[in-house]
Amino acid sequence: MKALKKNSRSKPLAITVVMLMVLTMLLGACGTDNVSDSMAATVSAIRGAIAGTATAEQIKAANAGELAAAQAEATQQSLNISATQTAQYANRDVSGLATATLTAPIIAELPSYGLNGSSGRIGWIHDPLTLEIRGYQEFTYGNDFMNITAGNFVLVADVTWDTQYGDSGCGFMFRSNGDQQKPDQYMVIATRFAEGHVIFTALDDGELANMHDFFPKTNDRSFDWQNGTTNRIAIVARDTLIEIYTNLVKIGEIDTTQPPKPINMPPVPLAPPNNASQAVKDFYQEQLDVYQQISQQAQQNYQIANANYQKSKPIFTDGFLSMLAFTQGGTTQCTFDNAWLWLLEP
Repeated sequence: MKALKKNSRSKPLAITVVMLMVLTMLLGACGTDNVSDSMAATVSAIRGAIAGTATAEQIKAANAGELAAAQAEATQQSLNISATQTAQYANRDVSGLATATLTAPIIAELPSYGLNGSSGRIGWIHDPLTLEIRGYQEFTYGNDFMNITAGNFVLVADVTWDTQYGDSGCGFMFRSNGDQQKPDQYMVIATRFAEGHVIFTALDDGELANMHDFFPKTNDRSFDWQNGTTNRIAIVARDTLIEIYTNLVKIGEIDTTQPPKPINMPPVPLAPPNNASQAVKDFYQEQLDVYQQISQQAQQNYQIANANYQKSKPIFTDGFLSMLAFTQGGTTQCTFDNAWLWLLEP
């Protein structure tokens, strides 16, 4: 099942591998000595995660015609999101008042993203979701409404993270065709690296074909990168423009018709004074090594993304959405709360 894309030519590339390559870049550069091996591990991890969902099983045997049917069904379902579904969310009797009560906070938040209640309709309101994963370069996905696809939308959640390593993270997948082997999809993932790092990536036929990165604290001073903290992360997708917000503050935007840009690395960690303890010096050296590894990997990823972008210039217009968690190593837990999808009118 292919998500609709502007350029439908087949492209040569290798899947989630690059996605994780990108993540490896922004996340921790552990194992950068063997890029192909880590990429293969990433691909395997993502395939396994997607294969574990009922939706993925349906996608497995799907074709382009089925995608159109799924999108039509999703549109009808979203149009019919009514008191019955609202009551399920609220676990109470069906009523127009219940619907209004649940949607009121969403309507109130839309102006933060330059929108209002007349801009579209509710797609879904999600119960709290916790994704936990452990291992080396592993992914997991979650969404109770995987049958609802979207092209233009607002996707929002309070994201609380607990990662063993600062280069693991949480985020969203969207406009995905659900292909297990060679996916077309966009992703936005936030990690704790450098006191907060958010990266946008595009996979085209499974290979990295675009990437743009942002450091939230440049615009959002309230962004908290420490373990156990919560940030509200939002994506606003309108045609070829993707906007990213943290804590209601716009931290960047991507024009998917534009090529990737080299990562703008933060300043090199400051060296401790000569009279610092050996423990402090050892910690500094460890941080410096990680910084240098990520910088090197970032340049490699940029070269790959740019080369692939020039070949295919991928633009994805519609597809599946999901919340996701990624671990570079150890255990990662991502909790998504107060999450909702708002479908924008064409």
